[in-house]
Amino acid sequence: MSRIAPLEPPYEAEIQSQFDRIMRGGPPLMLFRVIASNPRAWEKFRAGSLLDRGPLTLREREIVIDRTCALTGCEYEWGVHVTTFAQAAGLSEPEIRAIVHEGAEAPCWSAAEQALIAAVDALHARATFSDDEFAALSSHYDDAKIFEVILLCGFYRTVSYIANGLALPLEANAARFPAAVN
Repeated sequence: MSRIAPLEPPYEAEIQSQFDRIMRGGPPLMLFRVIASNPRAWEKFRAGSLLDRGPLTLREREIVIDRTCALTGCEYEWGVHVTTFAQAAGLSEPEIRAIVHEGAEAPCWSAAEQALIAAVDALHARATFSDDEFAALSSHYDDAKIFEVILLCGFYRTVSYIANGLALPLEANAARFPAAVN
């Protein structure tokens, strides 16, 4: 059970409308129900949302989000994203495993994806890029995409803090972290 109680249905009309828009008519995730239990937190969360289509491809976006969630140990959000988007993003089982257990050095990644994962790792570890990391990233991605990478890392680190800090129970149908291959 979450450390802060989620909203329970029936939801007030405005909240139901927001849930429907985000979830495309499906039941709202526990994450959304818990955040929406605090009107200010819900407003800030929605205002800072990066749920829209940004300049990254779906594959690039999911690599950034999944790696951020893996690094923060947020199985909740990682599992939701892998279940919902991995197939559409063209992420294979070895790539999904590498996002959690290997990182940029895994042979399954293209040079651009290696730079992307190294950038996520750098932001997670040091909240900045070295000159070499930024040069590698900018050799594959324009300024708009680099901003998006930074914004996604920060946003999903916050989501991870919420999910982990409030001990959100894993969504029933969401993926679980893969076991490491020995």
